[in-house]
Amino acid sequence: MSSSSSAVPADFTELANLAGRALGAGVVAANDEWFADKENLLVDATPVFQPHTFGPKGQIMDGWETRRRRGESAEAPHPHADDHDWAVIRLGAAGVVHGVVVDTAHFTGNYPPYASVEAAYVPGHPALDEVLGADVEWTEIVPRSPLKGDTAHRFEVAAGRRFSHVRLNIFPDGGVARLRVHGEVVPDADYLDGLTVDVLAADLGGVAEAASDRYFSSPHNMNAPGRSRVMGEGWETRRRRDDGHDWVRFKLAGPADLSAVEIDTDHYKGNAPGWIRLVATDGDPADEAGWWEVLPRTRVQPDTRHKFRVAPERPARHVRIEVYPDGGVARLRLLGRVTADGIAELRQRTADSV
Repeated sequence: MSSSSSAVPADFTELANLAGRALGAGVVAANDEWFADKENLLVDATPVFQPHTFGPKGQIMDGWETRRRRGESAEAPHPHADDHDWAVIRLGAAGVVHGVVVDTAHFTGNYPPYASVEAAYVPGHPALDEVLGADVEWTEIVPRSPLKGDTAHRFEVAAGRRFSHVRLNIFPDGGVARLRVHGEVVPDADYLDGLTVDVLAADLGGVAEAASDRYFSSPHNMNAPGRSRVMGEGWETRRRRDDGHDWVRFKLAGPADLSAVEIDTDHYKGNAPGWIRLVATDGDPADEAGWWEVLPRTRVQPDTRHKFRVAPERPARHVRIEVYPDGGVARLRLLGRVTADGIAELRQRTADSV
């Protein structure tokens, strides 16, 4: 059996955005959001700028922006008790952070000159006073670092611990358009134990490991939460001009006994695959002899949600969806139960990342 964790890709942005709204992340607090709302930090879309769009507090910015600090005086005390501004984000799924992106897009004369990021693990569904409690241990995962305006700053993180919250600190004030926190989800083994769930779900740790093609859109879309809203929210390949076929390989939340498969070609009408096939392995993905068939080559229809019951004889740790010859798939769901060995692995992984 292979290890439950996989190698971290060279580009950490290939990992899940743990601070994505789609996973359930939220901005739980900020000490100031005078000019632009803290919630903008987590918007999934690329930041936009429309010149000369003014509201009561000035130019409307697509990001989080605080007022200008002027220090304290007896006549006009500063509204903040410390020397910088901050925002606290609850991650959509607890996990090991491998990289952070602090994006100052469109903030040119009003960006903070420095930023840092801290992280903590607070179990359960804590209230704000519990997250900010004196007993919570915050670990600096990005040291105070210089920023530029209108720039996506990438910071690699090597803390190796499981976190549920991050705190973005900006020095002393200013605006940040987006915050992305990329890493590996480490799911709650106690929650998964004995449950039938979508073991491919991104918020439970399922992740696309490799793909033959991602010309039009990312394979990571296939295990995203919810149904796709438009064609661009699935995985779509270019048109093949040979005798081959396209594929994506996934790692599951843990080794699991699969019971059902859902393949959704939603919005793919003139560009759905003709056929699909699903194979799995509980060993080394590089060993082609170790793969076995979960779903044989099966015809699929455009713009259709296909559901299949399966009864594999052994647990799967990795799966590979094969599309013939090419085309687009909106979502792939795999219902199953993580095995007892898999639950033990997840518990050990959690213990190792404390």
